[in-house]
Amino acid sequence: MKVVLATLNAKYIHTSLALRCLKAYSERDFDIDIAEYTIKDPAMNIVADLFARRPDVVGFSCYIWNIEETITVIGMLRKIMPELRIVLGGPEVSYDTDYWMERLPEVDFIVVGEGEETFHHLLTEIAGEGKYHLVFGTAYRKRKADRAPEIVVMPGRPKLDLAKLPSPHRFSEDVKSLGSRVVYFETSRGCPFSCQFCLSSIEVGVRYFDIERTKADLLYLIDSGAKLIKFVDRTFNIKRDYALEMFRFLIENHRGAVFQFEITADIMRPEVLDYLAEHAPPGIFRFEIGVQSTNDMTNEAVQRRQNFAKLTRTVTKVKESGKIDQHLDLIAGLPHEDYNTFRKTFNDVFALRPEELQLGFLKMLRGTGMRLDADKHGYLFMDRAPYEILGNDLLPFSDIVRIKRVEDVLEKYWNAHRMDRTLLYMVENAFPSPFDFFQQFGDYWEERGWQKIGHQLEDLFSRLWSFLSERGAASAEAGTLDLEVAFGLMKYDFFLGHNYKPRKAWWPFLMDKREQGGWMRRLAERPQDVSEAFAALAPAEKDLHKHAVIERLSFDLDAYLRDGVLRKDTDTLLVVLYTPDEELKATPYTLRIAKSESPEKLQAQP
Repeated sequence: MKVVLATLNAKYIHTSLALRCLKAYSERDFDIDIAEYTIKDPAMNIVADLFARRPDVVGFSCYIWNIEETITVIGMLRKIMPELRIVLGGPEVSYDTDYWMERLPEVDFIVVGEGEETFHHLLTEIAGEGKYHLVFGTAYRKRKADRAPEIVVMPGRPKLDLAKLPSPHRFSEDVKSLGSRVVYFETSRGCPFSCQFCLSSIEVGVRYFDIERTKADLLYLIDSGAKLIKFVDRTFNIKRDYALEMFRFLIENHRGAVFQFEITADIMRPEVLDYLAEHAPPGIFRFEIGVQSTNDMTNEAVQRRQNFAKLTRTVTKVKESGKIDQHLDLIAGLPHEDYNTFRKTFNDVFALRPEELQLGFLKMLRGTGMRLDADKHGYLFMDRAPYEILGNDLLPFSDIVRIKRVEDVLEKYWNAHRMDRTLLYMVENAFPSPFDFFQQFGDYWEERGWQKIGHQLEDLFSRLWSFLSERGAASAEAGTLDLEVAFGLMKYDFFLGHNYKPRKAWWPFLMDKREQGGWMRRLAERPQDVSEAFAALAPAEKDLHKHAVIERLSFDLDAYLRDGVLRKDTDTLLVVLYTPDEELKATPYTLRIAKSESPEKLQAQP
């Protein structure tokens, strides 16, 4: 019996851990292939590929991001392969199972919850006597000749003994793509918390895989070329000793791979943080931290225990170490949070200056307490996946739309790190708060219809400058925004955002060729005036013309970047040198110059 396990990933670089767990458990008894697609692939292409594999059974792993596209594929498959057995599994169909069986008559079976043992048992019955009433953890159609099929949902199956599960990471066919895709890895199942918006709250308790097997699998993946391993444990650091041992193991064996974890920051022990600060190589770890809200009433309503003061200490200490990037999550639309309190939540978290701040919107997932209690808070939400909220008693749709504009520019600017120094100047000096900057800019973006068109890097700079020029007048008059400083920082960020010398700038370059040539000659003749490091390069004038860009700024850039002090009694000649060195492609240098100084005057000096 030929079995194909399929899913539609959100992106090509993603891989499905679920399919590999199922195959590892059942491949000893069945001929099983894995077929991964993306939600962007045309349904016809997916169906044609599955048809060519000639399966007897196809199992689809279903999530909120792929269920509707999967349904389209299922409908087509059923028409061209009427004898095919179609099985669904995954978190999206493990709740409201009756609903899915009724909505999708093309589906023969649904595997509910943890699937390895259940799916193997189901395949055994499909290949054998068809005693589906013995397969706990499934839904099926009981067919009788004289009436319509009856939907039967069997009781759940006990939790698996993780020690008995084979490794899902040892398939030779995966090796060739390990270096170009994300490897998902679990060291445990379950979550100790009860956050009512999360599916993990439904399963009580945490179970761990054998740590020696875990280490062996990780070494195999690293040795086989994996570059990014994402741990899917809901709270990786729930056990201090376990987390510390795993961090130590990965530090000793990383070999250039990067590891991403979901951690609960307010329970991270000081000794773990101290160890990471001292021993972790920069860049190999990334932490994802779900803050969601800093509103105590909100956290209480969703049964989320969180000590924001301790979380702040953890995030701050990790950031100060300079070793680990942090991704902090927020959820707009939680109970007891209106526009103004969410604004406070955003500003509280942005004050921590995370490398990435993800602003998401509450999704009323099937099976969660939030969905069951939706009427209590007047929630309106999408009927189909991803079940995102459309409003509630405190946050109407009009406010959700406004916050979505914040999300849009936050992603394009802060999370993309295209102009960090400029943005920090904006949020720290020019606007009442970070949220207000992103909101006002997002509103401006929307008013001009820019959300409907694409953008190049130059467009992002020119659009921000357009906003500052038009909407920053009040801040400029109040003395909180200096447009010349903002302009200079944007130029600096633009130059440093390129690995190679940019062909053109997004602003009119006003320095004439004579002045530019004079500065280049000056830099070549007296490089020690810039710095010892610049002088050590012994730059020739010809090479500077070829590999460097220069710009004159109307303030002391070095003083601002070093000390945060804004001095306008002197100018700066910004020099950015682009080299073929893979490790260091854009290097900035600064030369402090008097307001009236020109390259001709400097050359005349003895």
